[in-house]
Amino acid sequence: MTDTPCCRACGTELSISLVDLGATPLANSYVDPAKADRPDPAYPLHVRVCPNCFLAQVEDAVPPDAIFSDYAYFSSYSPSWVAHAKAYCQDAAQRFGLTKDSFVVEVASNDGYLLRHFVGMGVPVLGVEPAANVAEVARAAGVVTETAFFGRATAERLAASHGKADLTAANNVLAHVPDINDFVAGFAAILKPNGVASFEFPHLLRLMAQCQFDTVYHEHFSYLSLLAVERIFASQGLRVFDVEELPTHGGSLRVWACLADAPRLDGPGLVHVRRMEEEARLNQRASYEGFQPRVEQIRTDLNAFLAWAKGRGASVAAYGAAAKGNTLLNFCGVTAQDIAFVVDANPHKQGKLLPGSRIPILAPDALKDRKPDYVLVLPWNLMAEITSTISYIGDWGGRFLRAIPKLEVME
Repeated sequence: MTDTPCCRACGTELSISLVDLGATPLANSYVDPAKADRPDPAYPLHVRVCPNCFLAQVEDAVPPDAIFSDYAYFSSYSPSWVAHAKAYCQDAAQRFGLTKDSFVVEVASNDGYLLRHFVGMGVPVLGVEPAANVAEVARAAGVVTETAFFGRATAERLAASHGKADLTAANNVLAHVPDINDFVAGFAAILKPNGVASFEFPHLLRLMAQCQFDTVYHEHFSYLSLLAVERIFASQGLRVFDVEELPTHGGSLRVWACLADAPRLDGPGLVHVRRMEEEARLNQRASYEGFQPRVEQIRTDLNAFLAWAKGRGASVAAYGAAAKGNTLLNFCGVTAQDIAFVVDANPHKQGKLLPGSRIPILAPDALKDRKPDYVLVLPWNLMAEITSTISYIGDWGGRFLRAIPKLEVME
């Protein structure tokens, strides 16, 4: 009898530890100030790696409906992400010859940020979004959306009622599902015989190389390499035929897949990324060791800087009430005593408190009103966009701060 959990994909005991972040609150559970006297529920956040299929994963500590049924993330509030989605739609329409007779399904379609571009082209679409509040926003924007969790049963139901898809898209959701086998099986069930499926997800190789431990949170059940994805897909009747490397989220992959027997040739990107992972030895236990001390060094450095700033009477604020920021702040033990406030453009977050740290979330104009000496950019993957948007902090001598992959103070 063992307390060690088993792999969600293949059932093997998870004997490799990548990083243990302790017990933390849910990263997207923003706190109503009226309920600030209630403690935040905290759950274990420990990434382990399967020694058989090499899927990195956290335990199913939290039921998905506690995370995704009412969700605070709206994709349309990031202009760079909307532009990324638009480019994807244009490229996919051209590459696969999509027309008014085609059918596109997006899983985890959020507020319609992507599908609205296909709607504009006259291509029929269907969004599948589990968060009812977000799905309603999509429908109001003219994107047909079903409120449901996706898996084999949902896919079979939708295929029967709407038809099968020429293209399915699943951006930054493959990591979010506890039953990854059932989720992947759904795409095999909803694709036409020659249909294609695309999946985007942060690349485990980049997470490890850049010490991006803050992308670990409870709603990210898995941390994905091409190695692990190919094995899972093959077990559910899909075959990867091409891969693109993307700059999004600190380094992501876009994986193109088809049914196992579809007549599609392998693309050069597949060969290239396979080689990269082989050179990084992602199929060897030793490659995952030594990550924890690097994470702990980031905590040491950030806390030392905040203590130094407090000692000098310098004020520190943060930009972006992002989930990754909550992982960073809670692992480091940062509170509103260290960072006075965080600003975010999303009105659904403004007026609330960050989980755990209880730092108040304000509108971006608060930066101009309070003129902090330092602004910690929490969504570092949007660093260029954010520093350009609020470059005015330089008017009063304010400076930007980042913690990942290492502490850095910028002009």
